[in-house]
Amino acid sequence: MSGDRIAGAVVGLAVGDAAGWPAARHRAALHAPWSRRLHRELDAFAEEHRLTTLPVPFALNQPTAPLAVGPSDDAEWLAWTLLTMGTPRADAFRTLVGRDDIRARVSVATALDNLARGVEPPASGHDNPHHFDDAAAVRAVAYGLRGAAPDEDAQVTNAGDGLLGARAVAAAVAEAVATGSAAEAVGAALAVLPEDTAIGHNARLALAAARAAGDPFGAVPALDAALLDHVYSYGVGAALTVPAALALTEASDGELGRAVPAAACLAALADSAPALTGALTGPAGGTVRSRRGGSHQPARSPAVACRSWRAKISSNF
Repeated sequence: MSGDRIAGAVVGLAVGDAAGWPAARHRAALHAPWSRRLHRELDAFAEEHRLTTLPVPFALNQPTAPLAVGPSDDAEWLAWTLLTMGTPRADAFRTLVGRDDIRARVSVATALDNLARGVEPPASGHDNPHHFDDAAAVRAVAYGLRGAAPDEDAQVTNAGDGLLGARAVAAAVAEAVATGSAAEAVGAALAVLPEDTAIGHNARLALAAARAAGDPFGAVPALDAALLDHVYSYGVGAALTVPAALALTEASDGELGRAVPAAACLAALADSAPALTGALTGPAGGTVRSRRGGSHQPARSPAVACRSWRAKISSNF
């Protein structure tokens, strides 16, 4: 397998994670709590007085570095998975139980509580109010890089569409790394998504909508109309984010620079859909790079928690 494609998947996820709208708010957590309280007060003030200028994360008299563009929780969880893949998955998650420095999806937080109470996988993922989310799908990128099944990991935190989403992402990443083909990656994902499931139905619906639109940006309103009902408040359902990522990957022919910005325009899915889209399109373009001053330089490293993944990839792949 190509080392550039492997790095492309990991850095692609980090780039997409950085483009997602929650990332700036996540990074703002490094600032003093009063700054986020003031942000909430300004938001409420704007709503009360019908102001259309809404506040964004700010630093005031604190260092501005945390607000620079960069990845957040999805990149952190991928890095953690890469670094702990050799450990039985329930045991790996058990090391996180009781720690106060963990940021996680509802499914992961619930799974940790389940493990603390002696509830083991797959019940820890099934008896879980957010078994449907895409936390396992994000971690499944690591398994796709190794051509391995993500089930043992995914079943700790997820079930149903959440588990199927992880299988689809792992299959797509494995194919993208092996072939560099966006079309083949999407085909590999569809092969593990039964049509009679919500995620399988939505994946085929999203692909049809994106094909009719003709390009990633044009697909944004089509995907919004086809997939989103805007009823619920959590934009991390695997049955929505994974289909959107697959559709934009195919519509862009694997071009991260076209696919990820479109994913970020799907506001209701702009938490993890950009990250998943980046992971699927990154291998098609090899190592993600940006042009500065006429020379190519590596993209920004995926945050403090991700700094050691390069060495891990080199030793494991």
